[in-house]
Amino acid sequence: MSLTEEQSPTVPAYSGNPFSWRFTTPLFLGSALNPINSSLIATALLPIARDLGIQIGQTAALVAALYLASTIALPTTGKAAEVFGPRRIFMSGIVMVSLGAAFGGFAQSLWMLILSRVVIGLGTSCAYPTAMLIIQRRAQDAGMANAPGGVLGGLMIAGIATASLGLPIGGVLVNALTWRAVFFVNVPVAVIAFIAAAAWIEPDPKRAERMSAHEIASKLDVLGILGFVGAMLTLLIFLFGLPTAHWWVLGLSAVFWAVLVLWELRANTPFLDVRLLASNTGLANTYLRFGLTQLCVYVVLYGITQWIESVRGFSESASGLLLLPMTVVSGMIITPLSQRRLVRGPVIAAAATCLLGSAGVLLLSSTTWIGIVVIVTLVFGLAIGFSTAGNQTSLTEHAPTDQLGTASGLLRTFGYVGSIGASAVTGLVFHHNVTDHGVHQIGWIMTAVSLVLVALTLADRTMRPVRH
Repeated sequence: MSLTEEQSPTVPAYSGNPFSWRFTTPLFLGSALNPINSSLIATALLPIARDLGIQIGQTAALVAALYLASTIALPTTGKAAEVFGPRRIFMSGIVMVSLGAAFGGFAQSLWMLILSRVVIGLGTSCAYPTAMLIIQRRAQDAGMANAPGGVLGGLMIAGIATASLGLPIGGVLVNALTWRAVFFVNVPVAVIAFIAAAAWIEPDPKRAERMSAHEIASKLDVLGILGFVGAMLTLLIFLFGLPTAHWWVLGLSAVFWAVLVLWELRANTPFLDVRLLASNTGLANTYLRFGLTQLCVYVVLYGITQWIESVRGFSESASGLLLLPMTVVSGMIITPLSQRRLVRGPVIAAAATCLLGSAGVLLLSSTTWIGIVVIVTLVFGLAIGFSTAGNQTSLTEHAPTDQLGTASGLLRTFGYVGSIGASAVTGLVFHHNVTDHGVHQIGWIMTAVSLVLVALTLADRTMRPVRH
């Protein structure tokens, strides 16, 4: 049963604004936890290695754990929200975040921290796709054709553009307290989000009848989800293993993907609707554009940050603060673009600014004025804003209404694949040490990726001005 089939025929009466701050606060808070946690751990890796007596290289598993969990969980929780109701999944995810964060804060070993990061990744992944469904439901109940662009813009800022905030926040927490604070800080935020959601978001409609285990498995497409997990997990293991190329892992991933496609072509309610992606080029291009943009942006977050610290001699907290304007700029342009529901202009601007910023990376050196570094990051802040606003609007236009949860999760999954690709690029280039030559190599790679992004964007004929 789809979300729209579950809704009550009675339209709720709202005494005021249906999208008041009470309604949006828990959704924005919950959605911000995933991107912030993706970078929050960065400044804590060295203190963790020292405290636990392990090599710094081993702590990379803490970064990979959340990425792996999130990449798989985002579309999965979106699918679960379509079946069980978005509020139930949203609040369940918030509980998982609290438990995972508390467990990590008291952890005494690397394996305990890895488990904590996996649970945090699973929990935080519940927020963004369910928030999209909750906002859609509220708009329908209020008799609106579309959710307000400002609300979607706020969700985009919280759920995507806040990733770089984790660096300065983590630096402050680690310096003022200890590395354990980057785990514990999730608990009060999660508690506030849970209480606010319980008080201000209406419960999911009750079902007319209970579903059997077989019906639940069929509607969720459990076999499709397991196939996706296997395919994505092996692909990410191969990428994280670079520069050592385990080709048999890549081959196993190809087998998983082939089996997944064959299964999804015959599934009644496919988790990964292959036919839809093949026929809906607008949706497929949206995912590709977003993934390529995120690859360039995360190369800045990973590679340029390492260069700033190693070559320019800045501390972790100082390098995080240097990237803070990037988040501010992206947030400033997302909301006005979202309110106008623009697609073509913003995504072309995103591709152009990625290309411009990549060319700027080629100018960086140990003697470059630090202001140039800030300007380059600001250009990528524009790329984040343009890409997030344009591709999110494109998603809502091209994704079927009854699959919006899964589609929203897949958008974030493509973003995380881009970020993992960025991690692989920086790992390859900076495998031995961080140098000016290495940052120039990164600049050329980013330029090549940006040229592909420009070509893909200009060739997309599915983008049309939105008819109001």
